[in-house]
Amino acid sequence: MNHLTESANTFSNYRKVIALADHDWEAAEAGKIAALNVEVKGCNHLLDQHGRQLHHFCTTSYLGLDHHPALLEGAIAALRETGTLRVANSKNRCKLALLDQYENELSQLFGAVCLSSLSCSAASAGILPLLASGVFTHNRPPVMVFDRLAHYSMNHLKASCADETQVLTGPHNDMDFLESVCQRHTTVAYIADGAYSMGGVANLDGLLYLKERYGLFLYLDDSHALSAVGSNGAGLVRPRMPALEEDCLIVASLAKSFGASGGLVMLGNQRQKTLIQRYGGPSNWSQSLNCAAIGAGLASIELHRSAELRALQVRLQANIRLFDSLLSTEQHGSSMAIRLINCGDAALANRIAIELAEHGFFTSAVFFPVVAQGKAAIRVTLRADMESTLIHHFCDLITDLLMTHGSDRHR
Repeated sequence: MNHLTESANTFSNYRKVIALADHDWEAAEAGKIAALNVEVKGCNHLLDQHGRQLHHFCTTSYLGLDHHPALLEGAIAALRETGTLRVANSKNRCKLALLDQYENELSQLFGAVCLSSLSCSAASAGILPLLASGVFTHNRPPVMVFDRLAHYSMNHLKASCADETQVLTGPHNDMDFLESVCQRHTTVAYIADGAYSMGGVANLDGLLYLKERYGLFLYLDDSHALSAVGSNGAGLVRPRMPALEEDCLIVASLAKSFGASGGLVMLGNQRQKTLIQRYGGPSNWSQSLNCAAIGAGLASIELHRSAELRALQVRLQANIRLFDSLLSTEQHGSSMAIRLINCGDAALANRIAIELAEHGFFTSAVFFPVVAQGKAAIRVTLRADMESTLIHHFCDLITDLLMTHGSDRHR
């Protein structure tokens, strides 16, 4: 019993997390800013079960492709042509020919060997334990360093990885810490985001230096950058690699700016793909992408090869610059569409988000464990299809709310 107690909670402690956070989640639900059931009434326009018309200011469809008629038609056409949602098999035994075509076209678009998955989280769940075992690093299990702010879809796998190798948690974007690990160990893998869900980006210059000097293996989730930035929507990470080699894996969501559904893995060679298909568990089980997701994805690939994608990226950047001119945040000047408006206290973040919703703006009040204790904020995300007048209205409103509640706190 003592041994079990001593070894528990090395990488997580759900009971403590729930004890600290559940009150704030209850307040968010009571305030009608969580557990919403909505109907989509138009671009960036929702109707919830409480009868409120809401502008969606916490979406991750940064280019607005979730409403694009070509993607919707692609989904419908694929269903009609294929005559089924999916083939109910693990993909390494039998899959739709359309899925093979989709992965080949993704590979051509991004210049890598591409593998699709049901979600980006499923991809990481299947691949990270394999990486820990050493099968991608010449059978030498790497010391795995997770950035402290790496997304939960990767962080929650630390315990599984620790069954194969040593797992460390490094300070956020701390290249000195990471270099010291590389100096002490011959094989090191770093797990992080390209663009972080709570704002900020990876130190790619530093990571590429460590990759070149020490052979650092990179596993980077570029979900929030894919499609939103980069030539042909390649994101932040892929354009920095002239050729994607076997010492870097990129995972990304196809359900954000890409506008479709599922997850994507960019690999350096076919051998890596084969290993994941055979032994990658959650990345390969029978719940493969359905035809609608594939059809929408194929339509998105076509759009990515057109001038329209660049035009949408330009519009997104214009909206980001407009927002930054009206409100100051720590993310000011970033090309990513995520902004955090600091509140500090979770109760204050919930209160402001509740009032924003009552005025027709749906945002996310983020608090522990999504962010550190005492760092609660309103998370805002911008889209290419937002009108400038709407952004002005939102910024004026939240500025007034922050001033009002700031005055209340000092009374």
